[in-house]
Amino acid sequence: MTVPGTPFDPRLEDLSTATLSDALDRLGLPGSLHGLAPLGPGQRLVGRAFTVRYRPAGNPPGTVGDYLDDVAPGSVVVLDNQGRTDCTVWGDILTAVAHAKGVAGTVIDGVCRDVHRALGLGYPIYSRGRFMRTGKDRVEVAEVGGPVAVGGVQLCPGDLVAGDQDGAVAIPSAALSDVLGLAVEIAEREERILAGALAGSTIAEARAAYGYHELQRRGAR
Repeated sequence: MTVPGTPFDPRLEDLSTATLSDALDRLGLPGSLHGLAPLGPGQRLVGRAFTVRYRPAGNPPGTVGDYLDDVAPGSVVVLDNQGRTDCTVWGDILTAVAHAKGVAGTVIDGVCRDVHRALGLGYPIYSRGRFMRTGKDRVEVAEVGGPVAVGGVQLCPGDLVAGDQDGAVAIPSAALSDVLGLAVEIAEREERILAGALAGSTIAEARAAYGYHELQRRGAR
C-alpha cells in the first residue's frame, strides 16, 4: 500500500528543530530524536513518516525489505533498527532510488552505508552514524506501516518529521496544529528578544520582557 505524501503547513519549512522541540516541551510531548545526527552539512527535511520496523534475522533469515516501491514522493522513510550500529539497513541503491522518486529523506535508528552516494546527491539522512557491514541475514523486516521507536520516541505512519543541522524531531499528527501554533509564537518572541538585545537592552531585560525562561515550560502561557 502506498502512503500518500500528505501536505503540511508550509510554515514548517521555516521553523528550526530547536523551536519545534521547545513547542513539544511546552505541550509535554516527546519528539526530539535523541542520538540521531545529519549525515552532512546543510541537510534539511520535512515530510510525513513512512515507517519500517526491523528485528534480528530468524532462521532462515527474512528479507531486509523492498518497501521503497510503496513510498510516496515527499515522504520521510523512518527505519527502526533498534539503535543497532553493527549493521546497516540503508545504502546506495536505496539512496539513489529514493532520491529519484522525490522522497524527502531517511531517518534511521541505526546506521547507514555508502554515504558517498547520499552526500553526492544531497539526499538527507539522519542516523546514529555510518558502518559498512550489511544488515542482510542479520536483520529482517518485522513490519511496514506500523508504530516504530526511534531515538526514544514512538512514531506512527503519517506523523510529521522535520530535520535540520541540530537533528530531527517527530510531531504526532493529532498535535501538529498545536505544535505549529506554539512554535510560531516561540520563534516570534525569540526574534523580539534578539532585536531588543541588539538595540541596547541587556539580555536579562530583553528576556524578561518576552518571557524567555517560560517559552518551553509546560503549561506556560
